[in-house]
Amino acid sequence: MLRRLTIKNYALIQSLEMEPSGHLNVITGETGAGKSIMLGAIGLLLGNRADTKVLWDDQEKCIIEGTFNIDAYELKPLFEELDLDYANETFIRREISPGGKSRAFINDTPVTLDALRRVGGRLMDVHSQHETLELGNQSFQLHLIDSYAGNAKIKGSYEQAWKNFSAARKKFEKLSEEANQLGEEADYVNFQLEELIEARLEEDELEKLEQELKVAEHAEEIKVRLQSTSQLLNESEFSVSRALAEVKSHLQTIASWSKQYEGLLQRLETARLEIEDLGDEISREEDRVEFDPERAEWVKQRLSTLYHLMTKHRVNDTAALLQLQASLSERAQLTGNVDGALADAQEKLREAEKVLLQSATELRATRQKAFAPLQKQITALLKELGIPNATLDIELSETTPGPSGADRIDLLFSANKGVPPRPLAQVASGGEFSRLMFCVKYVMAEKTAIPTLVLDEIDNGISGEIAIRLGQLMKLMARKHQLITISHLPQIAAQGDTHYFVYKDNTAKKTVSSIRLLSESERIEEIAKMIGGNNPSRIALENAQELLSGAAQ
Repeated sequence: MLRRLTIKNYALIQSLEMEPSGHLNVITGETGAGKSIMLGAIGLLLGNRADTKVLWDDQEKCIIEGTFNIDAYELKPLFEELDLDYANETFIRREISPGGKSRAFINDTPVTLDALRRVGGRLMDVHSQHETLELGNQSFQLHLIDSYAGNAKIKGSYEQAWKNFSAARKKFEKLSEEANQLGEEADYVNFQLEELIEARLEEDELEKLEQELKVAEHAEEIKVRLQSTSQLLNESEFSVSRALAEVKSHLQTIASWSKQYEGLLQRLETARLEIEDLGDEISREEDRVEFDPERAEWVKQRLSTLYHLMTKHRVNDTAALLQLQASLSERAQLTGNVDGALADAQEKLREAEKVLLQSATELRATRQKAFAPLQKQITALLKELGIPNATLDIELSETTPGPSGADRIDLLFSANKGVPPRPLAQVASGGEFSRLMFCVKYVMAEKTAIPTLVLDEIDNGISGEIAIRLGQLMKLMARKHQLITISHLPQIAAQGDTHYFVYKDNTAKKTVSSIRLLSESERIEEIAKMIGGNNPSRIALENAQELLSGAAQ
């Protein structure tokens, strides 16, 4: 539902703001006062392409903002798909700079025009008899039938079956495409895999072997250094251990005279024990160091093998080689079992198709049940709106399964007696089409949450009692759904919960279109003018009061 609409610097509009009610909003005004300009601005908010010629002041940017309550529209999945922050109160903004640059935002996040159209189309439905209407669109006709049938659960089951079928088909097609390639590369994959298996790779092996080789290559020097270190620490006449023992003797003599001396003795003892332990470990290391020419040669050859494999496969360590080996192993298994894998994928595809066709049949049955009551209700509404000989048929034909089912729906319409129903584009005039579209929207509004519906002079070509009935139907529809209608008929203007008046202000150097919400007395005056002209008579004023009183009942 549209909470607030702001238009700045657009065409004849310098600045305009309105907060429509959640029910029926009527907009009236003189011809050329700017009613259609408002629709153009709303179109920009919904993703229509922009032109700098629309700027009222070509030195300032145009800003159009809409605030919507979208709690009832179940749009969280769409917002997630578009990576947008979802909020029940959502803000949409469109900006057009003097230089021609256009920007769009949803909840202050920049979006493309395509994203704006996808979200905007779920928030507002602008209907003008001068535009190509969506009523002839196949997806819209299916949506109409599904909304009326109330088959959301069965349709959801079908959509899941379609997803499963699509995934199974994609997997089968991919395997089919890869089958020849897998056969051709089988020998190459197996050769590479065998080479890696024969290498008996171990993780972190490279680092360990490189370290071992360094020790082997410097074994003699390492042994000499360790022996010298061991002697200095423990074995020579002037070793560190002997010196520390003498220091300990001196400190023991004085330790009982001061806590500080006692602390020094304790620290010395800790250091002495650590040095003794260090000496023992160095001695053990020195015993272990031996130069083994055969082992050194083996390490060199092993490293050469690893370096060769790493260079060949363009990796940096044995862990990456092991990952490659695992990948090649999977590939080899697939290569060796491609026929079995293909047969398995084909069987799963058959099973998924069977479930899909069963689900499509169930979905078709729910749709067919809705045809008769939907035709009856829409035909009755059309008769109320001045098309007494209206006939609406719904034709169903089976088609290849797709995301929405395996059905093609065609609405066939005739407005005249003796004329067989035919596709809408061939038989309906603008006025008839508009009334048919309104009846469809009216029926859908009873079944589901529809977007804010904007009707542009849908009442062209009707008058009198039919106009009153159209206004009453709008009023009924607007009890649950927000409607904004641009009208030139007093019978419809009187039905509005709110009444906005669009007018031109020529007092300044440049004409400006403005809009204002009419008070009760102003509504009587405006409706009287719609009945009797700019200087309405007393009778016109009484008729206006009567229309408003009748609408309030």
